[in-house]
Amino acid sequence: MTSKTSSTPATGTSAASQGSHMWVLTLEMPGRAMTTQYGTWTPPAGSSRFDVFMAIRGHVAAQQPEMAGANTIFFSLEPNQL
Repeated sequence: MTSKTSSTPATGTSAASQGSHMWVLTLEMPGRAMTTQYGTWTPPAGSSRFDVFMAIRGHVAAQQPEMAGANTIFFSLEPNQL
C-alpha cells in the first residue's frame, strides 16, 4: 500500500494571502493505495460544503487519476483562522 501527501504550500505567507478555508482529504483504494492531501482555498460565493468537497475531490483525482474511484476516508473543511 502506498501513501502520498501533498499540500498547497503556505510557508512564510500571511493568513490574508491564504484561502479562507483549510481542508484535508484522505482517499483510499483498499489494499492498493492511500493519499492524504491538504491545503487552503477560498470557495466561490454561495458554495455549499458538498460543492467544495466535490471540487477538492476532483482536484485530487486530476492529480492522481488512480484515486478517482477511491473511498473517502476523511474530509475536513474549516475556516482558516484561529
